[in-house]
Amino acid sequence: ILLLCLSGMRAELARYSVPEEAERGSFVVNIAKDLGLTGEELLARQARLVPEGEKQYFQLNQHTGDLVVREQMDREELCGQSEPCLVRFEVLLESPLQSFRAEVRLTDINDHAPVFLNKEIVLKIPESTMPETRFLLESAHDPDVGNNSLQHYSISSNEYFHVYTQRRNDGRRYAELVLDRALDREQKAEVDFSITAVDGGTPPRSGTALIRVVVLDINDNIPVFTRSLYKVSVTENNSQDTIVVVVSASDLDSGTNGEIVYSIVQNSVENFETFKINPETGQIRLKKPLDYEEKKTYEIDVQATDGGGLSTHCKVEVQVKDVNDNAPEVIVTSLTSTLSEAAPPNTVVALFNVRDRDSGDNGRTTCELTGEQPFRITLLAADAYALVTSETLDREQVEEYNVTVRARDEGSPSLSVSKTLFVRLLDVNDNAPTFTQAIYTMMVSENEPAGRSLGCLSATDPDAGENARVRYALVPPPTGTPAAASFVSVDAESGTVRSLRPLDYEKVPAFGVAVRAADGGSPPLSAQAVLRIVVRDENDNAPVLLHPHPDSSAAGELMPRWAPSGYLVAKVVAVDADAGQNAWLSYELAKATEPGLFRVGLHSGEVRTARAVTERDAARQRLIVLVRDRGQPPRSTTATLAVALVDDFSDAFHQLGHDPASGEQPQVAEEETLTTYLIASLVCVSSLFLLSVLVLTANTLCKARVRAELSPPSPSCYTDGDFATEGMGGTGTLSPAYRYEMCLTSGSGRSEFRFLRPVLP
Repeated sequence: ILLLCLSGMRAELARYSVPEEAERGSFVVNIAKDLGLTGEELLARQARLVPEGEKQYFQLNQHTGDLVVREQMDREELCGQSEPCLVRFEVLLESPLQSFRAEVRLTDINDHAPVFLNKEIVLKIPESTMPETRFLLESAHDPDVGNNSLQHYSISSNEYFHVYTQRRNDGRRYAELVLDRALDREQKAEVDFSITAVDGGTPPRSGTALIRVVVLDINDNIPVFTRSLYKVSVTENNSQDTIVVVVSASDLDSGTNGEIVYSIVQNSVENFETFKINPETGQIRLKKPLDYEEKKTYEIDVQATDGGGLSTHCKVEVQVKDVNDNAPEVIVTSLTSTLSEAAPPNTVVALFNVRDRDSGDNGRTTCELTGEQPFRITLLAADAYALVTSETLDREQVEEYNVTVRARDEGSPSLSVSKTLFVRLLDVNDNAPTFTQAIYTMMVSENEPAGRSLGCLSATDPDAGENARVRYALVPPPTGTPAAASFVSVDAESGTVRSLRPLDYEKVPAFGVAVRAADGGSPPLSAQAVLRIVVRDENDNAPVLLHPHPDSSAAGELMPRWAPSGYLVAKVVAVDADAGQNAWLSYELAKATEPGLFRVGLHSGEVRTARAVTERDAARQRLIVLVRDRGQPPRSTTATLAVALVDDFSDAFHQLGHDPASGEQPQVAEEETLTTYLIASLVCVSSLFLLSVLVLTANTLCKARVRAELSPPSPSCYTDGDFATEGMGGTGTLSPAYRYEMCLTSGSGRSEFRFLRPVLP
């Protein structure tokens, strides 16, 4: 992509010449030398010719720099009588952009001979015409110019006439026939001779016509025009048959000698094709509309002839007035149809010329752009413009532009033309991909087989082509952090997230990993998002018992026989490593020695009596508690409890250690030994506690006795009967064989400390 900048542009004018009708391939000039470049530089900078018109007449050899003729050119066809005849073009060089203007002048060659429109010219001259009288002759036409055009006239030898070659204001030559001696109709009624028109070429070319002079009988008055020169202006937009001017002549003779007939002396092809005259009224009308751009001035020779053959001449000058009948033309010489969106301001997009064939204000033009677009027009030279960018471009906002250049002239009314240039922007990787979400959360069931699709990442890139192709990847975690990439993978093209191995909710309930979306630009741009994987728990763990310990065959519990309904015997404690309802546990009594004696809390796991214990209930009760979770399918485990019914806690060892009906003595031996140790420990601790209480009581009594010596005693005594019903009931969990005495010091009725001591029988 070539970025063209105005700073590297310049416009120069080079002039060359070549003869018309030059053969194809004819050498004109070596442009490389004029530009100071070599053939290799011309080729590298892609030198090319841009014609001013639609046709290309020259060709540039990029290897040698030679400018040669591409097509034969006829100067008369291209320029007519205009001089100089110029063929203009531009030489464009790129990297950087340079524009060289050049013009080649077509030099005329003598390829046309003068031609008379009428091969026979008839003149009627009265015999009374005086010598030295001049007669205007029809001019010959030679389309060549300069020295190759018609230069002079000559006539064949005769005894009555000679010819003078005169020159008009526009440079063209015409002939006047001069009478040398008086004519005598009676001696010679007709004089014939030839006239030759010769151009100045080398070798000269000529054309010949026959002049036949008819000698008329005497007519002593010739017609007289009211003016010898008529000047008139006609606008070019007049239609056919429009009256240009009316010439008028009078004759003093009477009769037929006084009757005047008007005619145009055909001195050029243009006059013959453009004007006509009414022979009776002298009205000159248009045969066709005039065109100021083709010819600006006409000279018409009008002849008035009376009935006797006498004639006179006048000249009519017609000035063609320009009207604004040509709209401007926009000629694009260079166009960059594809432009990078990264092109800086003032980048050249197109070069073009504006041409208007009118003149004056009608030919003065201005250029403008229609609509709001990031372009502007810069004037390079007369009628040469450049379309450049005015600001930075963004393909993601506008991908292509239809830039309309409007050229308007200053005529009244003004004419305009529009030219639309198509410019497409090429993408540059200036946009990073964008994730549709900042955080993606995906679910996966634990123990799901590897390779399952968990979801899909999605990122968009407003660029185009390879710059918009998004590829996905996991971002490597920092050193020392768990490698989440070992759990999941991301498809680079589609963004599909798949598991690499089964996951365990109890080990990894959830984890996060950074993902990157990078485009295919150079250099690539990227964006990051967070991928969070949440593991959905499955019921893959059975409940685990904490109490009773699962390794023991049965847990021993003591329960007094006087236990009422609802008495708390034991509590089964279990946990489940799963989550949610998979970890919700329920308890139920699966099996019992006396099924109606016990019940189990559904959610608490507490084992309580369903009724009061009776004498008929066995001293040893064995319970199996089923612990079940709420997963699908549910998982469960069982707990075994051994409950001993005792009259009081002193019989616990005896009841637990001797059971003649028990057939499971070997299995529970270890549990009974442990129970014995526990009871022994309890007795020791209780003894130490009671001893401490006795010491403390003795100390208190000693202090009380000392205070009694200082003040009257006021003891408060509480008998056993005072606490019999208030503090210690007969329905407690301890054996009635135990009794307690409570002693309080004086004034301790509100004390929060109570000292108990057992009263042993």
